[in-house]
Amino acid sequence: MTKRIYITTAIPYVNAAPHVGHALELVQSDALARFYRASGYDVFWSWGADENSLKNVLAAEKEGVETKELVDKYTKTFSDLKDPLNLTFDVFNRTSGKNHFDGAQYLWENCKKEDIYKKKYTGLYCVGCEQFYTPKELTDGKCPEHLTVPEKVEEENYFFKLSKYQDFLLELIESDKLKITPPTKKNEIVSFIKQGLEDFSISRSVERARGWGVPVPSFAKASTDDKSMVDKSVDKPVESDQVMYVWFDALVTYLTALGFPDGDLYKKYWANNHQKTHIIGKGINRFHTIYWPAMLASAGLDLPKEVFVHGYITVDGQKISKSLGNTIDPLTLVNKYGSDVVRYYFLREIPAYGDGDFSEGRLKEIYNGELANGLGNLVARVARLAEDVDLTLPEVKNFTFKKTVSDYLKTYRFDLAIATLWEEVSLLDRKINNEKPWTLKGAELTKSIKPIAVEILQLAYNLSPFMPKIADKILSQFTGEIKAEKPLFPRLN
Repeated sequence: MTKRIYITTAIPYVNAAPHVGHALELVQSDALARFYRASGYDVFWSWGADENSLKNVLAAEKEGVETKELVDKYTKTFSDLKDPLNLTFDVFNRTSGKNHFDGAQYLWENCKKEDIYKKKYTGLYCVGCEQFYTPKELTDGKCPEHLTVPEKVEEENYFFKLSKYQDFLLELIESDKLKITPPTKKNEIVSFIKQGLEDFSISRSVERARGWGVPVPSFAKASTDDKSMVDKSVDKPVESDQVMYVWFDALVTYLTALGFPDGDLYKKYWANNHQKTHIIGKGINRFHTIYWPAMLASAGLDLPKEVFVHGYITVDGQKISKSLGNTIDPLTLVNKYGSDVVRYYFLREIPAYGDGDFSEGRLKEIYNGELANGLGNLVARVARLAEDVDLTLPEVKNFTFKKTVSDYLKTYRFDLAIATLWEEVSLLDRKINNEKPWTLKGAELTKSIKPIAVEILQLAYNLSPFMPKIADKILSQFTGEIKAEKPLFPRLN
């Protein structure tokens, strides 16, 4: 049976250009996709843009442009990260597209009729999070994420009966049928569910949404006795004064990116029992592990299998945020240091299970110490010695991932996987220093240098999910396809 995995990366609001927090999540997703492809899996990786947010509308008003113009501009800056960061996503899905509107409305219509109802309410709303907060969830009266005072909203909207799914969700998560990694994030969600779930608003007035978003469909249901979905071909009238809450429509991107509900990709990667993994930041854990599975269950659809929840990149201890004005452009870093160096820093320096602080000074330290003096120096030393003998080395297809690397990547420990490989760099350096192969010639040199060269090839293969360009250069250099003309990592001043 084909081993198959569907990997998704959370879709960002496109109210401004991308920052390094987005780059972290992308290189994590890419490393995972590359690892599974090389391990023989049929992999599909989707990403995209969250274009229906009120944040985007307000940003457009601030810039004095139409909302569509703004989302077109910034969506392109996100999709254009593909080449600079050397990403291998298979599809970039825009939530302003007709395919997504149709799919979101289709999901809404196929939720159980009794799960959606209309009511008037008053709440505290943070536009930055696109989320309502209770007073007890605020910090000194402010949103804990954006440190802003939420606005008081009074409206009549549609609600989803989340409270009905409390026992279902608790069993789903406690049993790891929906596995949340790391365990601390699982525990947070379990604790939140046990406090009691409240129904949540899934629509907004057209007036407050400024006319932007996915129109709420009517709740006409198919008059059939079976559990099949309503006929997609039948046009349904829409509410004249309501659009979908952005988090209801945004999550559906994981389906519409596959052509939901009729597309072959949807049938291949979602509507089956294969692995489905969401990669997200900790600020949106609740949406993906509580709201999303409840919505899917209501509509009778398959659920994801795993959710990896990473921490934030911080600057001076604060979360990087467009609203806080402390963003760092990943393209600036790539232009200065190259994609593999930036990828290495994020995957090695930012703890996979927690937050990590960004510092360009620290990036330079790692570059000179671990890359130039470490890996680069090791490869250069061995390559020079290998030129003096005729080595017959294994082909790349014969290499596999080391068990430690494989185990760490399957649990999203990118940082620990890289750490184990750098232990090998140190061991090989010591081995060379002890054996002193530069003092040998002929058969003795071959006997000494060949196993070291093989280990370097194995090392390069295992580095390929993290630093694909550097891995290719090392593999090509030792298989005779290219000769090194300059150091892998020229030292920085």
